[in-house]
Amino acid sequence: MIQDIIKGSNIKTVSILGCGWFGLALAKKLIGLNYTVKGSTTSQDKLPILQAEQIKPFIVNFTAESVVANATFFEADVLFICIPPKRNSAELLDYPNKINSILAAAEKKSKHVVLISSTSVYADDNKIVNENSETIPDTDSGKVVLAAEMLFKEQFPENHTIIRFAGLIGPDRNPGRFFAGKTNVPNGLAPVNLIHQADAAGIAVKLLEKQAFGQTYNACSPNHPAKMDFYVEAAKTSGLAIPEFISEKKNWKIVESLNVPEFLGYEFEIWI
Repeated sequence: MIQDIIKGSNIKTVSILGCGWFGLALAKKLIGLNYTVKGSTTSQDKLPILQAEQIKPFIVNFTAESVVANATFFEADVLFICIPPKRNSAELLDYPNKINSILAAAEKKSKHVVLISSTSVYADDNKIVNENSETIPDTDSGKVVLAAEMLFKEQFPENHTIIRFAGLIGPDRNPGRFFAGKTNVPNGLAPVNLIHQADAAGIAVKLLEKQAFGQTYNACSPNHPAKMDFYVEAAKTSGLAIPEFISEKKNWKIVESLNVPEFLGYEFEIWI
């Protein structure tokens, strides 16, 4: 069982498994706040990038059966698992077992583990959902993400921390490009559930500062404009071809968070 951090102690060392689009942004933010950060990649080519940001670089390879890594990577006050499932891939169904392998490697080494998950665990059932809502995913990626969450909870029933991100936007993920120039895009009146990279990293940092472990957090902007309004404006702002949407509202959800305000008191920098 992962040890509990002594109450009131400082968190100094953070390991980030998966320094991709979100993981690297989080690592850079933590370095700026004087944390010691270990970052993993599966690519030798990325090691110099991590070193240039003062991140201690590690090669970590993992499969459904095992993790190949220097064990010191997992020796941290907090481990963030930032490995999304590979969509439309034969590897998709292996995702829960990969997470299970990682949890086994972290056991008795990482004092706290934070699993980065997704609001895809909630179905588009035409209602508002929060952390207390049923999780009945209606996509393949949502199903494997939920399966990974369940394995995590089974292994650490008293001390599991999960952050479920809504759709991530920000640098190199310009939402104006998502539907640029498309026509007859369905579900134009459905509300969007998005979060900017700056707020995604900000919530993770606030979690460390508050040491508010042991909760599940929906991380989503509190603002939910209609899809057609948001993406038309995003395309205009980027000087891209304006998309055309069908003015209809089908298969939607609004993701709200009870736990982000209650346990973190986080104030969003960027309202969608």
